[in-house]
Amino acid sequence: MSFFKKIFSSEKKQTLDKGLEKSKTSFFGKLSKAVAGKSKVDDQVLDDLEEVLVSSDVGVDTTLKIIQRIEARVSKDKYLGTDELNGILREEIAALLSETNTGEQADFVIPTDKKPYVLMVVGVNGVGKTTTIGKLAYQFKKQGKKVVLGAADTFRAAAIDQLQVWADRVGVPIVKQQMGSDPASVAFDSLKSAVSQDADVVIIDTAGRLHNKVNLMNELTKVKRVMQKVVPDAPHEVLLVLDGSTGQNAFEQAKQFTKATEVSSLAVTKLDGTAKGGVVIGISDQFKIPVKYIGVGEAIEDLQVFNKYEFVDSFFN
Repeated sequence: MSFFKKIFSSEKKQTLDKGLEKSKTSFFGKLSKAVAGKSKVDDQVLDDLEEVLVSSDVGVDTTLKIIQRIEARVSKDKYLGTDELNGILREEIAALLSETNTGEQADFVIPTDKKPYVLMVVGVNGVGKTTTIGKLAYQFKKQGKKVVLGAADTFRAAAIDQLQVWADRVGVPIVKQQMGSDPASVAFDSLKSAVSQDADVVIIDTAGRLHNKVNLMNELTKVKRVMQKVVPDAPHEVLLVLDGSTGQNAFEQAKQFTKATEVSSLAVTKLDGTAKGGVVIGISDQFKIPVKYIGVGEAIEDLQVFNKYEFVDSFFN
């Protein structure tokens, strides 16, 4: 299909290929077993393919959609060879991702009509939230933007310290208070500071506790309300960070957080260390929230803007 004839930046693409290596190897290992000795896509191959997709963490609902699409092509084309299955899967998954307007971007961009652009980052502890914030700050600063970080995860001293390390590494200012301080107060000070410095972007870290959804919801609502005293339409974006290596658990976290607050974009991290890369396809389809960033390595450059063409090309290459 024509949308695969895109020109990818070779360096970014190599990192992505390498980051998805485990997922790809696992997926194609299972797929080749499923079609072994078969020349035609029949009901048995489709059943096996369904199993391959589910066990690759694509998710049951999304898997059923993909199977239905392939069934439609089989009934239209009467004879579909198993050697064509790869290309068809690739096309149908890209088409599915297209329906959620996900993965359209090629670079790190923020709207120019919002200044400062307020990005609130949510997610449970341990998913790579602070690292994602640091890497985003690096990308925006590299573009010449003025960035301020806000350490509103005040429940863990480690969270504040870790964000400070990233602020120092990237060379951007951080607003923080003592552990146990009111998160909304930190968010308020962060926006005040950003406005006074004429900053382009302010990124607010928040606490990642999920054991009590009511508390989480109340806290995030309060943080938003207090930020709006400084920037009336803040936050402009709520980014949920999910750990791709947890597979189906990432779905559960997405479900809980989307109930607790209005999530407008997703980042899926740690894809390089796992065979569960299919989770990106399922999460994007199920939640109808754009996957904006993916983490495919430890290096500061290894947070990438999610582009569906590059992703599907790497996954099926």
